[in-house]
Amino acid sequence: MSVNGGRRYLWQCAGFHWDRPRPLVMGILNVTPDSFSDGGAYLETERALSRARALLMAGADIIDVGGESTRPGAAEIEPREELARVLPVVRELAQEGVCVSIDSRHPQTVAACLQAKAAIINDITGFSDRQMVELAAGSQAGCVIMHMQGRPQTMQHSPHYKDVVAEVSDFLLERAHVLEAAGVKRQRICLDPGPGFGKNREHNLTLLSATKKLAHLGKPPYLLLAAWSRKRFIGELTGVGEPDRRLAGSLAAALYAASQGAGVLRVHDVGSTVEALKVLEALGCFGEVATTDNAGLLECS
Repeated sequence: MSVNGGRRYLWQCAGFHWDRPRPLVMGILNVTPDSFSDGGAYLETERALSRARALLMAGADIIDVGGESTRPGAAEIEPREELARVLPVVRELAQEGVCVSIDSRHPQTVAACLQAKAAIINDITGFSDRQMVELAAGSQAGCVIMHMQGRPQTMQHSPHYKDVVAEVSDFLLERAHVLEAAGVKRQRICLDPGPGFGKNREHNLTLLSATKKLAHLGKPPYLLLAAWSRKRFIGELTGVGEPDRRLAGSLAAALYAASQGAGVLRVHDVGSTVEALKVLEALGCFGEVATTDNAGLLECS
């Protein structure tokens, strides 16, 4: 029996059109000196490109390039510094035919990367900046809308919600509707509840448990992205302090999310994730579609 209800996942990202019954895998590439897990490891362009190619060889469908750490307490950097880090990597990968996502909250950075043929805009502020909405509307890029309470510098000081699932859902839907009103088609939009961004352990666990509900937001539903890889929350549950040793917990969260309808898995450990998904697929966990809709998530009756 298909654990994901026989869904197919449709995402249109510029020249890339995904339509298949199992989740996409988005490989994380931090071109930063201070990201929480691998900061400094891929700051040099050639090392970043080598890492990206390794992720692709391991089975990544998308490379998500970020040049600014947004870990709790991280200081904001100038867009020109961020752009100097990411643009050479984005440009080269795009020229090689890679589906590149630019992970940035700065319109200047996103605009330049779109010109360099980035195919996805991944915005941790949920397109709260009108310029970001305009950039999305003026392109054919895929759009990842993420929820964050507060800002990276202060978001973990005292996160609070009356109903975390309802509040995150309301925000994501509101921002999705803003994008659609601006002319962005639904099949280009992906939602990310933003684990670890203004959420404590209880909030994160509640959101992970609610993946099925989050994967059904909208009619037809929007694509859902699961970004649990190596998060502090995983370390809190497993007792593993070092982020790069949180593979087992990260895989458990990713596979649970996939089983509940998440259509994109944003991960550090691409090879292990792809291998695990292949086992689920061989077991028939991702069923074929019976009927289709014209937009968003396709699902069988």
